[in-house]
Amino acid sequence: MRHFLFIAVLGLGFSTTALAQVDKDQLALEVSKVDAENINRLKEYVWKLHSVISGEGGSKTTLISEFQFDEKGELQVTVIDGETNIEQKKGARGKAQQSAMQSKLEYVGNAMKLGMAYTYMTKGQLLDFFDKAEIREENGVIVAVGKNVYVQGDELTIRLDAKTKFFLSKSFTTKMGSVPVQGELKYATFESSGVNHVSTIQLKLPTEHVTIDGENKDYTIRVR
Repeated sequence: MRHFLFIAVLGLGFSTTALAQVDKDQLALEVSKVDAENINRLKEYVWKLHSVISGEGGSKTTLISEFQFDEKGELQVTVIDGETNIEQKKGARGKAQQSAMQSKLEYVGNAMKLGMAYTYMTKGQLLDFFDKAEIREENGVIVAVGKNVYVQGDELTIRLDAKTKFFLSKSFTTKMGSVPVQGELKYATFESSGVNHVSTIQLKLPTEHVTIDGENKDYTIRVR
């Protein structure tokens, strides 16, 4: 029994030492540096987000939005097309329907803006996130989990390629006021240019019975 306890304590000691060797500051600097360089390359692109907004009763609205960074480095979003399977009602019922749809679209727009905050984090936000996060590595993937990132009680999980420090995915739970929002971002890397980018987005607003499924397409180099 004493021999078993000695081995257990020894094993615990090794485990503690291994955790102490994780340099969170160095990791944060590496990730923020790689991300900044990647964003600078991404600024050369224009792309489109194809979003399907699903609601109650099988309702669906499709939006196509164009994304590009302006000269100040700020991301600009322009809705360029859209359609819906919701049949427009007439009279007072139609006005009520229009008002309800407008309210839903406002929620969707605010949810997308919130999702973009978790997608495109500044260097300071990344440094702060990693400083507070719990970090582990699993089979070449670094997993960082942090809370209270933007909103009290929110939680963000970032998965990174341990070698390149590129994002693999981000998932988060947060709130818009009292409305809960769940998000899942998947990343990919262009084989030709090596630029890391968001490939798919899913946002859920459970209390509003709304799900947003988006896919980024048509990445093209900007013509200046």
